[in-house]
Amino acid sequence: MTPPGTPGDGRPARADARRNREKLVAAARAAFTAADDTVPLESVARDAGVGIGTLYRHFPTREALVEAVYAAELDDVVQSASTLADRHPPEEALRAWMDRYGEFVAAKRGMIATLRTGWGVTGPPTPTTRERITGAIGEILSRGTRSGVFRADVEPDDVTAMILGIFLATSAGGAPEQVGRLLDLVVDALLPKPE
Repeated sequence: MTPPGTPGDGRPARADARRNREKLVAAARAAFTAADDTVPLESVARDAGVGIGTLYRHFPTREALVEAVYAAELDDVVQSASTLADRHPPEEALRAWMDRYGEFVAAKRGMIATLRTGWGVTGPPTPTTRERITGAIGEILSRGTRSGVFRADVEPDDVTAMILGIFLATSAGGAPEQVGRLLDLVVDALLPKPE
């Protein structure tokens, strides 16, 4: 029988258990970003200020922890679109969001081997990743289209494809300056054509 308040028992976790889980995910995110997902789990637990037993209660495997970090990063990337769109003009919001998405892609590269192991033959636990990314882009695009900043004939999935192409093409050592220039070109391509 699963103890009350532990993941999978069907009951809400206690506040301290939720805090511990959040601290573990935050510590793992920092560790995986600084290095990769081969960081010893003991150091993740230590950085989170909890014991290794607490880590394993929340994440019974390394793959489970990596998947939680991936999901938290994806949530942050998607949610950042609204925040940026509220604070900046559409072209600046989109460009800043693409940088944030680039950080997500870089972090994911460090976790990809473990993610693939955990996903096995069933595929990723969040198969809607591309849909969520496209939705975030669509939110910024629609604001820009309504205000006349962006062309009306561009679909969000077109922009997703361009951005993914840039990150794929530069994944084997593309200089950050080149990535920045290419992302700038994407924003330029969305501006209305001069008459």
